[in-house]
Order: sequence, then C-alpha cells, then structure tokens
Amino acid sequence: MIVRRATPKDTDRINDLLFQVAGVHSDGRPDIFKSGSKKYTDEELLAIISDDSTPIFVAEDENGYVCGYAFCIYEITEGSNLLCDMKTLYIDDLCVDESVRGKHIGTLLYDHVVREAKENGAYRITLNVWSFNTPAMRFYEKRGLSPLKTVMEQIL
Repeated sequence: MIVRRATPKDTDRINDLLFQVAGVHSDGRPDIFKSGSKKYTDEELLAIISDDSTPIFVAEDENGYVCGYAFCIYEITEGSNLLCDMKTLYIDDLCVDESVRGKHIGTLLYDHVVREAKENGAYRITLNVWSFNTPAMRFYEKRGLSPLKTVMEQIL
C-alpha cells in the first residue's frame, strides 16, 4: 500500500468514495444531508486535485486500486488582531472504502498527512467530526486528536 497525491485519473474512484462518505452523513443526519449526493462536482474535484493548497492523498494497493483518500486544505492565519500567525493543515475529509476498513489504511493516510503537515511547516492539524460518527471520533482520538471547540444546535 502506498500513499500518493491524487491525479485526475483517480476521479472516478474518489467519486465512489465521496458517495460512501455522503451516505454515512445522510444516514446519520437525513435532516441536513441529501441522500444519494456527493460533496463535490467533477469540475470542483478536478480543481481541488490541481491546487497545491488543497492536496488530496490517496492510498493505493499493489494493484493500483484506490482504497481511501484524505482531502486536505492549508489554512494560513496572518496579521490578525486576535489570532496568532500559524499554518494549519485542515483535513476536510478522510475516507477508507468500507470493503477494506480495519486494515489500518486510515492510519496510513493520517500518518502521511501528519508528515506532509510537518514537512510544510504546519503548526497543527484540524478536522471536523459529526457527533453521530462515533467510529470516526474514536479513530481520531486514538491518533491523539482532542476537541478544539463544540458546535451546538437546537432544532426548531
């Protein structure tokens, strides 16, 4: 298994995984997420792949099959009156194909993202996890992440 930057030839497989993630979200919060959809259009996905500030990393097996991905975004805070200057690598989405979960592919992807962040001078890694997604929360806690803030809601 290798982790590498995504290329345009990976879009079909990434789209398959985007639908899997969208299904987790629409199953968990059907009042927020549309069923049968995905986060990005094909055009948006190609633009993300080509932008160095939004790297996508894919885990590829020995047969060239993409088993997972990590969408990342570099965020730079500079010159704020309130916030310290810093570079953050935000994980926008991390997915391992449901057919190969439990084989440490998520850990491989996450560890790659950590190396990428360190090599590029990031101070920290951040991400969001929906509270209904307890397996993801446990995964990230095992990697050493802890809550930064809490978003609360009241349904009216």
